[in-house]
Amino acid sequence: MDIDEFVDKARQIEAEIAKVMVGQKQIIRHSLIALLAGGNVLLEGVPGLGKTMLVKTLSQVLSLEFKRIQFTPDLMPADIVGTSIISEDAEGRRAFQFQAGPVFANIVLADEINRATPKTQSALLEAMQERTVTAGGKTRNLPDPFFVLATQNPLEMEGTYPLPEAQTDRFLFKLLVEFPGEEELAAIISRDMGSDPGDLERIASGEEVLAMQDIAAGVPVAERVNQRIVKLILASHPDSSYAPEMIKKYVRYGASPRAGQALIASSRVRALIEGRYNVAFADIEELAYPVLRHRIILNFEGEAEGIKIDDLIGELLAAIEDER
Repeated sequence: MDIDEFVDKARQIEAEIAKVMVGQKQIIRHSLIALLAGGNVLLEGVPGLGKTMLVKTLSQVLSLEFKRIQFTPDLMPADIVGTSIISEDAEGRRAFQFQAGPVFANIVLADEINRATPKTQSALLEAMQERTVTAGGKTRNLPDPFFVLATQNPLEMEGTYPLPEAQTDRFLFKLLVEFPGEEELAAIISRDMGSDPGDLERIASGEEVLAMQDIAAGVPVAERVNQRIVKLILASHPDSSYAPEMIKKYVRYGASPRAGQALIASSRVRALIEGRYNVAFADIEELAYPVLRHRIILNFEGEAEGIKIDDLIGELLAAIEDER
């Protein structure tokens, strides 16, 4: 696959998903970028905005195996990764056999992940980072490509278990699914509930997705772009000399080095989709929001005053622009 094929495939995938998803163009684009960058996505939005539909449609368009896990307080880690069971062969001999859980799929939807206990949430940590599962004393590889998309409802937070920083940092992006506008809402309502959108065209296979990931990984990043990412990450820390006043006042912890890696990986994919074979400042400026919004932790004053993380990211970008 060459660069032109990459661009053509990516735009065909977006167009095919748009046949089912009304509006939400940026969510579709960013979800595809995360997949091709080899990362995972945390989707936040109220019920009924099509988060589950997006993931199912993505798996159909890419011909990838899809599994959904509904997170509840009584869900156990073995319900996710699998467990060893006693099996009996034709001769009556018994032995332990591993029964794989739903995490063994190409695309895994972790629905309402914050409704499960921390013990169960942590079952995804190894899968998201190492692409392996350790169970029954043996480490097993997950299918490739592997993509976790987790959802959470920002309204009903009573009785939920907020994700720890160590787990949210393993998500490449945090995407906010906004309520549709007037025209989009009218188009959604005009559709029959439960209607079949029709057969979706299979645009790419798992092998082609892996090939696209390899191409994206080879996109060059200029030293001055790399330095801007470094300064952006440093500026998110309140004790940094690059930090603007709002960061020093309202932030407790800034972004981790993994945020810088996420910015580079995702910017390479965006550059290709835009038809460029080099990362530009425009890629950094757009993707800084989904990369940083779950990695910047407010202090008590920031929480009390209701400071929005996206506003702080805007301040960060402005401060780095002034430095340049």
